[in-house]
Amino acid sequence: MLTSIEKTPVTIFREMKLFIIVWVGQLIASIGSSITAFALDVWVYEHTGSVTQFAFITLSNTLPLILLAPIAGLLVDRWDRRWTMILSDLFATLATVAIAALFIIGRLEVWHIYLANTFSAIFVAFQIPAFIASITLLVPKQHLGRANGMLSFMNGTARLVAPPLGGVLLGIISLQGIIVLHLTTVFLGIALLLLLRFPKASTPAVAIEESSFLKETTYGLTYLVARPGLLGVLIISASSIFLVGGVQVITIPLVLSFAPVTVLGTILSLFGVAVLTGGLLIGIWGGLRRNMNMIYGCMLLTGVSLLVAGLQPSVVVFIIGVFLFFLIRPIIASSTQAIFQSKVEPLVQGRVFSIKGAIEAAGLPLGYITIGPLAEKVFEPLMATDGLLADSIGQIIGVGTGRGMGLLFIIMGILTILATCIAYFSPRLRLVEDELPDVIDDVIDVAIAADTASTNNDAVPSPS
Repeated sequence: MLTSIEKTPVTIFREMKLFIIVWVGQLIASIGSSITAFALDVWVYEHTGSVTQFAFITLSNTLPLILLAPIAGLLVDRWDRRWTMILSDLFATLATVAIAALFIIGRLEVWHIYLANTFSAIFVAFQIPAFIASITLLVPKQHLGRANGMLSFMNGTARLVAPPLGGVLLGIISLQGIIVLHLTTVFLGIALLLLLRFPKASTPAVAIEESSFLKETTYGLTYLVARPGLLGVLIISASSIFLVGGVQVITIPLVLSFAPVTVLGTILSLFGVAVLTGGLLIGIWGGLRRNMNMIYGCMLLTGVSLLVAGLQPSVVVFIIGVFLFFLIRPIIASSTQAIFQSKVEPLVQGRVFSIKGAIEAAGLPLGYITIGPLAEKVFEPLMATDGLLADSIGQIIGVGTGRGMGLLFIIMGILTILATCIAYFSPRLRLVEDELPDVIDDVIDVAIAADTASTNNDAVPSPS
């Protein structure tokens, strides 16, 4: 059998065809949803003038994902994943329809948007683990890196396209037109799912005993605790997202300390390009044969990039450091996800991936609420012109506004490098790909067989 390196693009496309079709539909729906989210953010700000309101919008979008993770994972494992995605997308759009109706009759208020976001997020809590768990049913093991890279590319595209396109569309078709566009994109994604047939998951290698509802809902966490290597991979992934939150929360004030606001907009756009490029790179390349080597290397580069970004109050130095940081992030996400997908039994992936997603989702706001106050209350005073560190570290990296945040970048980078080096000496983590057996080979045989059959018939798989 040809290796992934020897396979032609046509062969790779055939082996990933089912996933690519699903991915295209989800990409279209993701862009539509992101544009609507941007438009609603603008509407909230125009009607409140309060930046604080965005914190509540973020909370309403993320809190259900964290709280519902155990239950969502349990039900995703019990339900058909394709129909879980279809119904989740469908019910989530009901909130958008309600927003459109309230806007048309002139009764839309800010609290309606919080409620609608919470309602949609409830169903997204089911849709995300169902989609990620479906990847192992649709993609051969050697293409997991590509598939996860395509997911990063999808998320990066939506985030990069939404602000400029949303701004243009607001002026042309207004909020109700954007909502109609959103519904159209979601229904296109659902239509593609309705046309496909997902292969069935194989019987899990682990025995799952009948137990109480509490034990069932916490099974994902129990599963990870029993496998320290996987738990370590999750900790690395969550810490990487924590760093993303920390970088995001202090990037704007740090850049504004040495550059005008016009430059800030360009820098933020470049970071979106970095995420997009990283996702495209890993999507085409597929990554190294050993994902842990990729993770260790990328985390070391993450530390170096943060250290560089904080060294000097220079636009060029900062762009180089943080562009590399965001370029690497999709590669880390793809590699960690590939390990989970190849080592976690398909029939329990819903529960495990839901817990994984909840812990990772918590990393972002934790980065906000930890790094932000540290920068403002501790490091900025330390690096003021008359601060305690002005005559020591200040002689190297400078003093004044923004240098405390620069020092925090440097410390985050050094701690990331040290933590990565320490993690390398954990045998359960370093050897996780050797010690835990692959569990998706049988599933992929079914997937390839189904795909080959559909190719021979020259038709898209019929609905199940």
